[in-house]
Amino acid sequence: MNQEPQTTTSLREFLTVLFKHKQKIVVMFLATVVTVTIGSFLLPPTYEAKSTLMVKFGREYIYRPEVGPEGSTISFHSFNQEEAINSEIQILTSRDLIEQVITTLGLEKMYPDLIKNPPQKISPMEAAVFHFEKTFSAEGIRKSNVIEVSFQHKDPHIAAMAVNRLVELFKEKHLHIFSDPKSSFLENQLTAYRQRLHETESKLEAFKQKNQVFNLDEQRSLLLKQRMELDTTFKMAQNRINELRKKHTLLKNRLLTIANYTETDQTRIIVDAKAKLLALQLKEQELLEKYKESNRLILNVRKEIRLVKDFLKEQEEDITGKVKTGNVVYQEVEKELIKAEAELISQEAKFASIKQQLTQVDKEIQVLDLREKELKNLQREVAANEKSYQTYFAKLEEARISDEMNLKKMANISLIQPASVPSKPIKPRKGLNIVLGILLGAFGSLGLAFFSEYTGQGISTPESAERHLGLPVLTSVSYKK
Repeated sequence: MNQEPQTTTSLREFLTVLFKHKQKIVVMFLATVVTVTIGSFLLPPTYEAKSTLMVKFGREYIYRPEVGPEGSTISFHSFNQEEAINSEIQILTSRDLIEQVITTLGLEKMYPDLIKNPPQKISPMEAAVFHFEKTFSAEGIRKSNVIEVSFQHKDPHIAAMAVNRLVELFKEKHLHIFSDPKSSFLENQLTAYRQRLHETESKLEAFKQKNQVFNLDEQRSLLLKQRMELDTTFKMAQNRINELRKKHTLLKNRLLTIANYTETDQTRIIVDAKAKLLALQLKEQELLEKYKESNRLILNVRKEIRLVKDFLKEQEEDITGKVKTGNVVYQEVEKELIKAEAELISQEAKFASIKQQLTQVDKEIQVLDLREKELKNLQREVAANEKSYQTYFAKLEEARISDEMNLKKMANISLIQPASVPSKPIKPRKGLNIVLGILLGAFGSLGLAFFSEYTGQGISTPESAERHLGLPVLTSVSYKK
């Protein structure tokens, strides 16, 4: 029951304020709208030229190391695509590119006001760069590899030329930053490794000619085969010598046995003679105990001893001669002994020769091992120089191709849309400005009316009088001039 009177009172107070300050509201509203409208028509037009670029992940984002296996590459795809786009934007918005654009188009043509009224604290070029940066933007299109470049200027032709010139300079700087001028370095390295390769090849060939090394595996196989054969022959000769020595000993013993064999009568005579010789020697000893050596008895006994000894010697020689000449078995054994001695001498000579040959073959194998080691070192050096030469040769070809592509300005930056001369300005937007002026005038005039009412000393309605005075209103009389 109390809400309706309050709502009616508030609305009446609002309308009362409007009617009370209607002149101020109208004046403020018209002044704001007229000012904005006139300003929109008087402001010089500003044109915006746009261009779009695509960043492709080409050869600039592939790193090929100067060393390492051929074909090894490291792709820059591993880092975020957004980072690559931001890197390109940083290059695009660099200060030196902006200065080059201003210098190319002319400072007096782009910003004539700076020539007429140069700034006091900074140079005209710095001021021009500052103005350029405020009206220039480069942004990456979300979820794409596209960069949009825009520039605003009062002259549409200058705006378009500035954007296109900036894009051209950006492509050149992009190639300069990502290029790696290393052709001269690679050529020097290639020449050095070519010389090393030639020297090591000459060294290897001279070593082969000097040591007659052509096929070490085949030479080693022949030497090992020869040593195996000599070792087999050496062992056989050693075994044969041992056999012949045993045979020689047996034959000699057999000859002695045969030589000691005689007839029965001769044997009995020799035994008797030896017994008599023994008796005479005993008799000599007895006489020596009794007489001096000059005694005749002793001299006679000694004479008999000499005769018995001579007799024994003759009998033994006779028996031996008969055995040697008349015994066939003895003669055959003697022949076998002679043959065995001859073969033993031959085998011992052969054994010594084989042993010498084995020693020589072992020395040759040792020398071959040393040569093989030196040969492998030379071959390894040649292979390393050959690999380095081929690597630098491939790298040099890649560098030459990259240099040619840089000369032809073949970059991973593609121009999707060059900047064209804009036909309509982007500033000022007259219709939008008028609408905004109307809104601003309406809100401003209403604000002025209520501000005036709030700061004023008068009372507009009975309700406000009751609130201010704290007394009830008995009657109200409308004010009329």
